[in-house]
Amino acid sequence: MRKSAFAPIVDATTRVLILGSLPGDLSLAASQYYANPRNRFWHLIGAVIERPDLPELDYSERLAALLKSGIGLWDAVATAERQGSLDSAIRNAQPSALAGMVQTLPQLCAVAFNGKASARIARPLLANAGCALIDLASSSPAHAAMPYEQKRQAWLALRQFIAPSTA
Repeated sequence: MRKSAFAPIVDATTRVLILGSLPGDLSLAASQYYANPRNRFWHLIGAVIERPDLPELDYSERLAALLKSGIGLWDAVATAERQGSLDSAIRNAQPSALAGMVQTLPQLCAVAFNGKASARIARPLLANAGCALIDLASSSPAHAAMPYEQKRQAWLALRQFIAPSTA
């Protein structure tokens, strides 16, 4: 029942780090961030980087497009017990080494939390990170109460942190 996060997807040009909580079962099975086809992450971040084709690309191409745009991915939880994929089922969570990670990213100017669980776990760890901390509406299918267009508008706020030549 113990589940672990993936390795971070970052490089020296990462300007925005998006933190999920912990990969869901479909993502863990596929060994891919946001593999659940009902999760709107790839659509939302595609809107941010003006790549509406992003969800249709091969996974490695999606990751390359994010890195080219200065966007990195990781999770707030390094390991936890969880039955199923809901954030509310996370137990005995060990947070990721976020403070150490942000120190290795010289161009980082914002950390965005994909959902409330990510923000609740990671925000205290990053209080002194020296960058903007942004709460985003969850891209998860479990957060279906908010219409997609409303989520999209909220996510577009990330554009201000991406280098002008990539947004």
